[in-house]
Amino acid sequence: MEAAGALVAGAALLLGLYALIYYNVVAATWCRNTVSLRGKTVLITGGNTGIGKATAVDLARRGARVIVACRDQARGESAMHDIRRESGNLEVILMILDLSSLNSVRAFAQNFLESEPRLDILINNAGVFQGAETTDGYDQGFQVNHLGHFLLTHLLLDRLKRCTPSRVVNVSSSAHTHGRIDFRNMHKQIKSAGQSYSNSKLANILHVRELAKQLEGTNITCYAVHPGVVKTEIARFFPWWSQGLIWFSKLFIRSCEAGAQTSIYCATEEGIERLSGRYFADCQPKVPSLLACDDQLAKKLWEFSDRLLGLTS
Repeated sequence: MEAAGALVAGAALLLGLYALIYYNVVAATWCRNTVSLRGKTVLITGGNTGIGKATAVDLARRGARVIVACRDQARGESAMHDIRRESGNLEVILMILDLSSLNSVRAFAQNFLESEPRLDILINNAGVFQGAETTDGYDQGFQVNHLGHFLLTHLLLDRLKRCTPSRVVNVSSSAHTHGRIDFRNMHKQIKSAGQSYSNSKLANILHVRELAKQLEGTNITCYAVHPGVVKTEIARFFPWWSQGLIWFSKLFIRSCEAGAQTSIYCATEEGIERLSGRYFADCQPKVPSLLACDDQLAKKLWEFSDRLLGLTS
């Protein structure tokens, strides 16, 4: 009897601990607005899977024309059909974009501008957790997560200006708190995929911070978001020995639908325009790390990215 009582007490303790973790860490704040996006065009990078796909479904349900940008034709077509079916919206379009190739980014932007007359919301969502070098010679995490999105935003900015009020949303992460900005090395291949990822997520916030300053008075607003710890396919980039830990951790992390809520909020919520340039988590503004609040660092990163891309003389 004592053993049975101890077992019950232990089970109750574990259940209570799980509930505590779930409601304080896992459970997301949901975007509750019902803003219609009929007549609007949304572009989502990495919209074929994870948070991006969940975001695409929600915005398509609101009536938006949704452009899903991803690098794999077959996976993209499968996701496009899924999003159309789940949302009931046939205006979900696939376009091929490989952020690890700057030529692909430029070709995508040209194709987009020639085929799509509107761009109301740009969601820079795609990301990798991988230590490798791109064909352009840059660290893959830096290029895919930051530099490719920086270039894409630059190339599409005039279209956003023609469709104001418009918005840019960068999907960052709380991992930015471990990030560093070393202008001598951050664009070069980094052995640690974790450090590369953290650096790029810090860059996402700094990009939004400086972009907001440059866009003052244009009626384009921009936001960086932390989706929470989410069950996404980014774990496929993790080393084999960590997969068991990842499987166990799924008990304590958010679904993609929950993780998409802050992206959806920043893309649709009315009245947050005065918070342009800010960092959001759980559908509310949060204060990021000290480095992420450094305006001079944000300006230097902007100039550094400009030079790498040849956008300035």
